[in-house]
Amino acid sequence: QLQLVESGGGLVQPGGSLRLSCAASGFTLDYYAIGWFRQAPGKEREGVSCISSGGGSTNYADSVKGRFTISGPNAKNTVYLQMNSLKPEDTAVYYCAAVGVQGMCVMTLQYDYWGQGTQVTVSS
Repeated sequence: QLQLVESGGGLVQPGGSLRLSCAASGFTLDYYAIGWFRQAPGKEREGVSCISSGGGSTNYADSVKGRFTISGPNAKNTVYLQMNSLKPEDTAVYYCAAVGVQGMCVMTLQYDYWGQGTQVTVSS
């Protein structure tokens, strides 16, 4: 069974940091690009970042450039999203997703597999 499981969300104060994890099971991320997406209440889902299979290429939304870093996949078949200097507007449910392309990542692709999401709340 192909599955993605996110973890690492929580409540953090503005300026704080969190690291989200996206663990894949049932398939290897060596052949998939991974994207992180988020959806805030009342807003459309938006792409945050993506990383190509093997980790050679990354992309970021303008709103998170310089603050978020995507990495992986590692030997644990996991991709991470390190989020620093968090702002209240980063509050959302964060999802990871996988698409079967190699050597590139584009957040506008139709992703095949999705996790259940993890809540990130930035508030004082």
